[in-house]
Amino acid sequence: MSGNPDDERLEELREKKLQELQDQAGEAGGDAEAQQEAQQRAEAQQEAVLKQYLTDGARQRLNAVEMSKPEFAKKVKQQVAALAQSGRVQGRIDEDQMRDLLKELQPEQKSFDIRRR
Repeated sequence: MSGNPDDERLEELREKKLQELQDQAGEAGGDAEAQQEAQQRAEAQQEAVLKQYLTDGARQRLNAVEMSKPEFAKKVKQQVAALAQSGRVQGRIDEDQMRDLLKELQPEQKSFDIRRR
């Protein structure tokens, strides 16, 4: 008893579809991997710019901020890198300038006035 031609054709279509799905999964994995590599390259480039334009004291202050507020520190790093790459940084940023920059970029804190009657 030989196989039905329709069954053979159905099996070929299944194999073809399976191969397409595997190829798509491979490409999606490759895209995620490429995106992660690009992210790592961008972070490494940003760190190199920061090392070039920040004094040791400024880097220590930024690292201290990063320990308590990682999202804020990330924003500050991006800002410093952007300033440096646009040529708006003369010399190196010292600790006092970093303190001023942190104050400038820090969102306004809400204060509460408590009045007792």
